[in-house]
Amino acid sequence: MCGIGGEFRFDGTAPDPEAVRRMLPCLASRGPDGEGLWTEGPAALGHRRLAIIDLSAEGAQPMVDDELGLAMVFNGCVYNYRELREELSAAGYRFRSTSDTEVIMKAYHRWGVRCVERFYGMFAFAIVERGSGTLVLGRDRLGIKPLYYAETPHGLRFSSTLPALLAAGGVDTELDPVALHHYMTFHSVVPAPRTILRGVRKLPPATVRVITADGRHTDTVYWRPSHTRTSVLTPEEWQGELMTRLRTAVARRMVADVPVGVLLSGGLDSSLIVSLLAEQGQTGLTTFSIGFESAGGESGDEFAYSDLMASRFGTSHHKIMIGADRFLPAVHDAIGAMSEPMVSHDCVAFFLLSQEVARHIKVVQSGQGADEILAGYDWYPPLAGVPRADAAEAYARVFFDRRHDALRDQLSPEWALDRDASFEFVAAHFAAPGADTALDAALRLDSTVMLVDDPVKRVDNMTMAWGLEARVPFLDHEVVELAAAMPPEIKLAAGGKGVLKAAARGVVPDEVIDRTKGYFPVPAIRHLSGPLLDDVRDALSSSAARRRGLFRKEYVTDLLDAPNATRTTLGSNALWQLGLLELWLQRIGV
Repeated sequence: MCGIGGEFRFDGTAPDPEAVRRMLPCLASRGPDGEGLWTEGPAALGHRRLAIIDLSAEGAQPMVDDELGLAMVFNGCVYNYRELREELSAAGYRFRSTSDTEVIMKAYHRWGVRCVERFYGMFAFAIVERGSGTLVLGRDRLGIKPLYYAETPHGLRFSSTLPALLAAGGVDTELDPVALHHYMTFHSVVPAPRTILRGVRKLPPATVRVITADGRHTDTVYWRPSHTRTSVLTPEEWQGELMTRLRTAVARRMVADVPVGVLLSGGLDSSLIVSLLAEQGQTGLTTFSIGFESAGGESGDEFAYSDLMASRFGTSHHKIMIGADRFLPAVHDAIGAMSEPMVSHDCVAFFLLSQEVARHIKVVQSGQGADEILAGYDWYPPLAGVPRADAAEAYARVFFDRRHDALRDQLSPEWALDRDASFEFVAAHFAAPGADTALDAALRLDSTVMLVDDPVKRVDNMTMAWGLEARVPFLDHEVVELAAAMPPEIKLAAGGKGVLKAAARGVVPDEVIDRTKGYFPVPAIRHLSGPLLDDVRDALSSSAARRRGLFRKEYVTDLLDAPNATRTTLGSNALWQLGLLELWLQRIGV
């Protein structure tokens, strides 16, 4: 796991290594173990290293292969790199390291852009063909690893984070009105390739982009689950298949030259990971959970369940309770760690949890993704039985934070679109071939778009703020493919994730399986008061906010007068959504 950056020129001039060098301090937390810079011809590559596999200097990046004429930087982990290395060695390739980075480089030389179809893992990479002057950018199937880019007058710059591109300079920082519409409507999700800034874009998941020396590019989209029925199995057979693939997924994610722990919330998903690792003979497993002070009558911890799991499986368990003295500074630091504004209060929880975990360990497994692939959220049941033709509208009713007409009354006229960009995006996605039912279409959208640009991005940004690598076995692509093929009714059973709950019987304690679904509770954001409310008020009243003029003054005033009264469709605090955006823009200097 690392931070990558680079520049690629299209006009025959040399790249600016100092621009790439300016990116590296912004990537330091992602890679605290080393730094590298390489430049040749039209390309410059920068890298910050988090040493997980091959801790020696041979695993350092940028990695250059003179024999193959390639150079590359890479962020992530390819879990089956040892098997691929054996296959490539048999084909005559010679290795000087034991890293997965070198395996990727030689796999690209051997199989071209289709090499990614052989990778099991999470990755974002840039490969330079030194002879042809071609740049190849790639991103994993579920977008677990980020890759941002910005066009320049002379070429292209890219990086693991948006702030690193800003540090390099020359970026158009005007806000994108369509992205703002998505942020305010699509539950703060801004789908690729857009970001909230007009001058920064992101490579979509499951995409390899080949950019030739003259700047032309072609994209290969190499994976997309169909969400159609490809097998006829009994519920018990589906359960068995799911557990088989999850066992493989958690085993794959133990591949490392350092210890691997687990983020244990006490929910079913993380508890199942602990149970499966124990079943496979893992001993001395280190687990971590976090809690916050209660607020607004809402509890801030779920320690009873994480304690139960830690006791049952004998883990070395760390409980972190966050008091008010640590909370407020962490909110602002978490905002500073965001590559894009992310309204979920889970960000603060993951940020503080990662800070503590990183003191003990460099790699953890996390239960992220199960709800999006197995219908665990409460907006899925209302979609059952909805005619396929009505699916997009039904989804918008249960998931959108606000509808277009309401948003037009909340945004300043100069920022209000004359079209419903968010619904158009969703409707186009729902209209694509495949996805047999309304629920299938919703799960396809959530697992390939919403998941990527909310929960997955949240975990990546907050863990990497502390040099911590998070691995997500529920997003093993073979698990996702199986879940996509399952009949909707077995996912919706038992209040959601029914197939997982049934499969986990006898592996996870019943008390955990049968508990009421919980979330990462951060009550002080759901119920704004005190210093945090003051900070939100100051941000929205600042001269920067007035100059930007995103929102109608009367709308902001109404929210500030009753800061916890207005909730979005999914129960989020509407004032926090506005405040977070403005706090983020000010934090990154826009």
